[in-house]
Amino acid sequence: MKSEKIGVAIVGYGNIGRYALEAIKASPDCELRGVVRRNPNDVPEELRSYSVVASLEQLSNVDVALLASPTRLVEQAARKALELGISTVDSFDIHGEIVSLRRSLDEVAKKTGRVAITAAGWDPGSDSVVRILMQAMVPQGITYTNFGPGMSMGHSVAAKSIPGVKDALSMTIPLGTSVHRRIVYVELEEGYDPDQVSASIKSDPYFVHDETHVIAVKCVADLKDVGHGVVMSRKGVSGCTHNQMLDFSMRINNPALTSQILVACARAATRLSPGCYTLPEIAPIDLLPGDREEWISKLV
Repeated sequence: MKSEKIGVAIVGYGNIGRYALEAIKASPDCELRGVVRRNPNDVPEELRSYSVVASLEQLSNVDVALLASPTRLVEQAARKALELGISTVDSFDIHGEIVSLRRSLDEVAKKTGRVAITAAGWDPGSDSVVRILMQAMVPQGITYTNFGPGMSMGHSVAAKSIPGVKDALSMTIPLGTSVHRRIVYVELEEGYDPDQVSASIKSDPYFVHDETHVIAVKCVADLKDVGHGVVMSRKGVSGCTHNQMLDFSMRINNPALTSQILVACARAATRLSPGCYTLPEIAPIDLLPGDREEWISKLV
């Protein structure tokens, strides 16, 4: 018989996967059913009491899979999980490809009677919700989203995938008015030309639209700090009233916040009709555990 708690699996155990473990353990209505790793024989101390396997098929009673894998592997991993009858949540972060991914996963989710929640990190994700609220409050105007300074996990993973890169840290530096500079610190494999690696990184879709500087260093690990942040501002018109000013800011541990949102979305996935959703399409109250009316009495 299934537990009343939501059975959650973590697929991938990098930065996000590790913080997802903490978020699941802290959630009163979720229970970890296992972790999927490329090398299931690599079991760190904190996972010794859980099932660590090579594929989702090896786990049982999984309601939702948290896809803590690189963005470019998300669609394949999500489709596989959905076809197994498991709902999915991911933090896909290539903004220009979200609509096409949503359409693709929506078809599979409806066919299998499951739920997929995509692009559910902090940006895209929670910041997307704030931008939509700002748009509703001030329909005419301009919103500026300024990230950082801080480590971009998606950009760092993308840089690490470039041939010749042993490790990478991509820092996002805000220049204002939604313009950013990328500074990418790379630890090179022996025998690779720094100029060729730099050219490959700058031509990658993650970096091609921003001013990007690539700097070779001896040890990337000595530089890493997963702190990040955002400042969003909107100036515009409500009705016929001009000069409406809205501001939102936060300073965060990047993977910790991303993982917390993934777990909240795992909860929401059990309350939605089959299909694929982005975070702004989900009622905020469904991200919280427990009874709706209790939250309404506390927060509304």
